Amino acid sequence: MSVVPAGIGAADERTDVTSTPEGVLTPSGPSGRRGPRGTRGRQKPVGGRTASVLLWVYAAFALIPLLLMVSSSFRSNGDLISDPLGAPWPLSFDAYREAWTAGNFATYFGNSLLVTIGAVLLSTTVSTMAAYALARGRSRIFRWLESLFLSGLMLPIHLAILPIFYLFDGVGLIDSRLGLALMYGASGVPFSIFVLTTFFRQLPAELEEAATLDGAGSWRTFWRIMVPLVRPAVATVAVFRFVPIWNDFLFPLVLLRSQDKYTLPVGLTTFFGENATNYAAVFAGLVITTIPLIVLFLVATKQIVAGLTAGMAK
Repeated sequence: MSVVPAGIGAADERTDVTSTPEGVLTPSGPSGRRGPRGTRGRQKPVGGRTASVLLWVYAAFALIPLLLMVSSSFRSNGDLISDPLGAPWPLSFDAYREAWTAGNFATYFGNSLLVTIGAVLLSTTVSTMAAYALARGRSRIFRWLESLFLSGLMLPIHLAILPIFYLFDGVGLIDSRLGLALMYGASGVPFSIFVLTTFFRQLPAELEEAATLDGAGSWRTFWRIMVPLVRPAVATVAVFRFVPIWNDFLFPLVLLRSQDKYTLPVGLTTFFGENATNYAAVFAGLVITTIPLIVLFLVATKQIVAGLTAGMAK
């Protein structure tokens, strides 16, 4: 039985309400077919069950090296040599203590956090403001500036390592974590502007007009109205910048001289060179290096997916 509530226009008649044998009313949809109960908002995976099985198999194989790394870090070095694939029981945290204190990983970890977070904040803040101005500006000079920023995507940053080295040497930024963060922040601006400009252009101009009528200035309109609407894109850009900066090895190796300023990739290489046969400590160092990336993806996965799918829809 189909029931149309009184007082609803013709456009609403397409969303009928159908009663079930149990007497529960459920929406039936435009075609009159009743959707299954409890599946609202769910979608079938692309490719069906076979694709899902293949993806799960791939995920299992991809996780094997990560699980071996974690399990090996909780074993003693002697156990690893005698039985490389044995179970990590009883758990041993000696390798972590050795890597964190004797291996100086506490210092490397702090340096990586300082450089990476500073560079991501700098790059994301500057890029968000620049992208908003470029997306809303109507003058031709904004188009030229946008082309100038986007041309940076064509130049691999590693090809500029020699000019950057001489530039840093000239201004006294060699062996400086601040200089490293500035370099990373500047190198991420073209990609961030490329992504954020697209999102800002999708926002209707009526939002700004309404905010102006309510008495909001340009600064308040930008931070209180426009930035929250592009938050998934900002989070996506921040994560995509965080990962390569955290893992980068070349620039810290070239621009840093003091060992107490090394980041984790350079410190891990130094530690591995000094402890080539201490496998448990090396695995513990690898886990310490990987943990922030895993935590970041677990926390920001929802924002990343929202940003990517929104970009695909647009």
